[in-house]
Amino acid sequence: MDTCPCGSNAAYTDCCEPVITGRRQAATAEELMRSRYSAYVMKEIDHLCSSLHPDHRSDFNQETTRAWAERSAWHNLDVLSTVGGGGEDTEGTVEFIATFTDNGTRHEHHELSSFKKEAGNWYLVDGKVLPPKQFVRAEPKTGRNAPCPCGSGRKFKKCCGTAP
Repeated sequence: MDTCPCGSNAAYTDCCEPVITGRRQAATAEELMRSRYSAYVMKEIDHLCSSLHPDHRSDFNQETTRAWAERSAWHNLDVLSTVGGGGEDTEGTVEFIATFTDNGTRHEHHELSSFKKEAGNWYLVDGKVLPPKQFVRAEPKTGRNAPCPCGSGRKFKKCCGTAP
């Protein structure tokens, strides 16, 4: 794999691989989060465990995580926002959506993850799954008996509102 799966458009060998293999530490919370996504894609389960905050490793199950990572097809990572988590910070949050297919079903995992830096190392503390954003119409919904917005002069239900 040439391009890093984290979506940075950098080479994997220059981006997440050095963090995953321990050749260097993640400089930011977002960089650690991106390396964790790449670790799922590359099935580097040891990195997923070692990048968890030590207080939360007892809940980590390597076998089930490996099985899930191996049976899933990983599509992309979209980082929505980062608060704190810079080189000089000790805490930060990263909101992201990871898209993958598991058992033939496509999923979008939307999460707000919390990170903490201790002794120069960033760790994942926890993650909160966020619900899908509610769709809000920009204009009012056209009623079935309202004039069709296409300008035909017919009712919506007899024009553009007919089922295909």
